[in-house]
Amino acid sequence: MINRKRTANERLKSLLCEARWGNGEFARAVNRTGTETGYRLKYDASAVSHWLGGTVPVAKVIPVVVETLARRLGRAVTEADAGFGNQAALADGELDTVASLVEIGSADMDPSRRSVLAAGLFSAGLAIPGWPEMQHRFARLKSDPHARIGMAEVEAVKTMTLHISDLDDQFGGNITRPMAAAFLVNTIVPHLKAQASDDVRKAMLSAASDHCYLTGYMAMDERRDRLAQDYYVKALELAGAAGDHLTYCTTLRGMSVQAVDLGHGPLAVRLADAAAAASPQAGPRMRAFLAGQQAHAAAQTGDRATALLRIKEAEQAMEKAESQAKAFGSYDPSSLNYHVAQVKYELGDKVGAITSLEESDRSRESVYRRTRVRYNALLAERKAEVGRLEEACADWARVLDDYPLVQSGRCDDRIREMVRMIKPHQRNARARALHDHARTVVRS
Repeated sequence: MINRKRTANERLKSLLCEARWGNGEFARAVNRTGTETGYRLKYDASAVSHWLGGTVPVAKVIPVVVETLARRLGRAVTEADAGFGNQAALADGELDTVASLVEIGSADMDPSRRSVLAAGLFSAGLAIPGWPEMQHRFARLKSDPHARIGMAEVEAVKTMTLHISDLDDQFGGNITRPMAAAFLVNTIVPHLKAQASDDVRKAMLSAASDHCYLTGYMAMDERRDRLAQDYYVKALELAGAAGDHLTYCTTLRGMSVQAVDLGHGPLAVRLADAAAAASPQAGPRMRAFLAGQQAHAAAQTGDRATALLRIKEAEQAMEKAESQAKAFGSYDPSSLNYHVAQVKYELGDKVGAITSLEESDRSRESVYRRTRVRYNALLAERKAEVGRLEEACADWARVLDDYPLVQSGRCDDRIREMVRMIKPHQRNARARALHDHARTVVRS
């Protein structure tokens, strides 16, 4: 521990009282949170007594302590709130989003620094900036007097983002994210600093927001969960400055997807509901897109009534949307059936979840290889859980055909789960053959 000025930490004491934690309970909770970042912490009640007396934990542990409090209290907690330092307060409109984009993106595109990003802790108490707050944050952005951009540059950014997104769908975030980060730093950031008309400026902010959202999604796919949050928050800031409700809502919804995947149900509900509330004039496909995620998040928290209501809303909205023209890559029946399956599973209907996942697979566009790996692996897991081992092995075999072509942390998770689930069934010929097949293609 680092000794600093020994003044009793009244702020930490107040937070522990609010959390209704004793020193030992708090220490054990910090140890559990620390495992998420690979830290093997062994704090006990005496360590907490030292913190309350004014001793400050080592720097790498402070975020773990703060996040532990945030999860318990269900709200954002800063280091300053916990009495561990004074964060500089930023006046409205003075947040340097562009500078932080350079910092995040530069680290992400540099192979020698990317390992550092893997240690970030997903924050269940993340402070989510609101739409009104975002409207004024770019008022003082300085322009480069020697550069001027127009709509041609905006379209180039959009096209490049779409191209990277297509590659990501096929090959996974590990391959494409460095490309996205480099494009962000080397092209998008200079465009944000360039001179432009108001219309062009807003369009570029919107395009930058969409690119940050995509890069955040790829970081999530690689299980760089705190990095994904950083990108998502920047996407919110950029979308707010652009007046872009669509990307703002999409980003909040993406953050909810991340939270529900990690088992943070209450946060997932809060984010999904915020996304729906921030979309005042959504079309039917967007309503289905938002309601499907609301349903999944609600089901994870055990809120059966809300989950069923939201999934019904999503199904009704999808019926209307399918009667209209569909943009490639937008929310579709395959995605909706995945949400239906997740709601059924969370509410105890495993057989119904299997049926919906099979329908999701039948209606999925063939280009979505990473999604096919993840969802078909999930389908196999559900079948194995209800005793349909032979069918599960057949589905897993299909997954292994695609898996070597995808670089995805979330796909890796599903393959590890496959190996765990088939290991006890080595007397079954299909399971044994699958296990042998997996050994030839699974990355260490």
